[in-house]
Amino acid sequence: MKRVSFAEFGGPDVLRLEGAEEPHAGPGQIRVAVRAAGVNPVDWRIREGQFQKVRPVVLPAGVGQDASGVVDEAGEGVEGVEVGDHVFGRGSSTYAEFAVLSAWARMPEGLTFEEAAGYPSVVETALRIIRQAGVRPGQTLLVSGASGGVGSAVLQIARDRGITVIGTAGAANQDYLRSLGALATTYGEGWVERVRQLGRVDAALDLTGSGVIRELVGLTGDPRKVISIADLGAPEHGVRYSGVTGNVPEALAEAVGLIARGKLHIPVENSYTLAEAAAAHIDSRAGHTRGRRVIVV
Repeated sequence: MKRVSFAEFGGPDVLRLEGAEEPHAGPGQIRVAVRAAGVNPVDWRIREGQFQKVRPVVLPAGVGQDASGVVDEAGEGVEGVEVGDHVFGRGSSTYAEFAVLSAWARMPEGLTFEEAAGYPSVVETALRIIRQAGVRPGQTLLVSGASGGVGSAVLQIARDRGITVIGTAGAANQDYLRSLGALATTYGEGWVERVRQLGRVDAALDLTGSGVIRELVGLTGDPRKVISIADLGAPEHGVRYSGVTGNVPEALAEAVGLIARGKLHIPVENSYTLAEAAAAHIDSRAGHTRGRRVIVV
């Protein structure tokens, strides 16, 4: 089979599309014939070696953790899923023709493989950081860098829970944020005052690591009310860095319910082939995403 891997840490040029042995499902796992794989910032952060001190990777290594596909193998102890089922979930080395998933759910009716591949990690992350921020119905949550996958999920889930959301993004994505129910404003010079004009901030999320932690603490008045998923230096300001995965099966189940109720939709902005994985990483690192980027296999 073909898979994308890297044998050294570095820029997108270290990625290679090469032949590899097919993986097989172990106990409690399934294997899927991958139809699409989600592109997440964590993918290129791992490729760059950013997490080696906390989450070491043995080289050579595959790339990707989210996928949608068709079940073609189930490991020992797996129940409730059959060969041929269409599923989406999280595993490892998902930029490949076959991948093993350790958490999955059946794809909701009407969702394409491309769309489904964009949900697992972003929904789990969104649910986790909303919970960690401790924001409640009737309060206001500020989301810095709100137009990407996690931001799109946070805005919709928070609004469904009765939480007011303020989102910052580039000028081109203001209407998109408003379509998700957010009070929108641009980042850049004067953004703090623009946020203040939109209302009181009870909690804040940093989704892009763009150096705004100090300002977010100022807006909330308490570093414990700020969560970052992108700034490894956040703890220096008393802010929690959230990088540990929560309950993925539970998150997938909630995602299925939200999608079925029409409360969650994350558009696919760009799709790439396996051979274009480097381009996908370049675009992901550049930011300014509206929704999700996925690799179609």
